[in-house]
Amino acid sequence: MDVNVWVALLDDAHVHNAQALKFFKQPTLRIATCALTENGVLRVLNLPGYAKRAPPGFELVRQKLALACNDFDHEFWPCSLSLRDETIVDWSRVMGHNQITDAYLLALAVHHRGALATFDHHVALSAVGGATAKNLKLL
Repeated sequence: MDVNVWVALLDDAHVHNAQALKFFKQPTLRIATCALTENGVLRVLNLPGYAKRAPPGFELVRQKLALACNDFDHEFWPCSLSLRDETIVDWSRVMGHNQITDAYLLALAVHHRGALATFDHHVALSAVGGATAKNLKLL
């Protein structure tokens, strides 16, 4: 799942919280995280301007993330791919700097025979070598 799905799940006030909760309630759901998504969740939920209230703190967010991972069939995927590898991403299909992380996470999902769950409907399957509709779950 991308960072935004995790943020929506862990923040009850998030506009997409209900969608994230519905996604996570699938009975056979298997999830994966990587350093990129875990770091992103810690960063976003602790941005000073993110919420109307004070940032929750790194330890609290880490605990919530750990509890969520423990509640599901979770696997950690190392960020073992390099975007320098010309076979991973077709850069002519990446339409801006905001799509770099999405392309990487989609490539990681392809590599692990999984799927990237995202709210972003602009992720181009054609940007990642070998990506098919099975590798992308739009929420």
